[in-house]
Amino acid sequence: EHKHTPEIEFHSGLAHRPLFVPSVGRFAQGMIVSLPLQLWSLSGKPSPADLQNVYAAFYDGGPFVTVSAASAADAMANLDPEALNGTNQLAIHVFGNAQRGQAVVCAVLDNLGKGASGQAVQNMNLMLGFEETAGLT
Repeated sequence: EHKHTPEIEFHSGLAHRPLFVPSVGRFAQGMIVSLPLQLWSLSGKPSPADLQNVYAAFYDGGPFVTVSAASAADAMANLDPEALNGTNQLAIHVFGNAQRGQAVVCAVLDNLGKGASGQAVQNMNLMLGFEETAGLT
């Protein structure tokens, strides 16, 4: 169980509760959140490339979220949970096995920056009509 799992289920339209896997370690801040998916169970049976394309299109031009290209994700040897510390950035990587119909979507973020505090400032900026990045860059 995790407090964000109902949000993921609701906003993604999943028929089954997803596995939500936040990673913790011996570091003061930064985190990796992993969402394993059985693609064969999703409507339309998307491929890992389909997922990567959807994320890339949705976040294209956004100020704080980057989506790695499929070739970059495939070439990665590891993820560094502290890579974005001190920023309001979030990096999304889609790792998949098209033959098996499986993927893992990983997000890397500074949980003290992009976490609740950064999110609150970003949402306040949007609600009040300020520049979305005010106070966050």
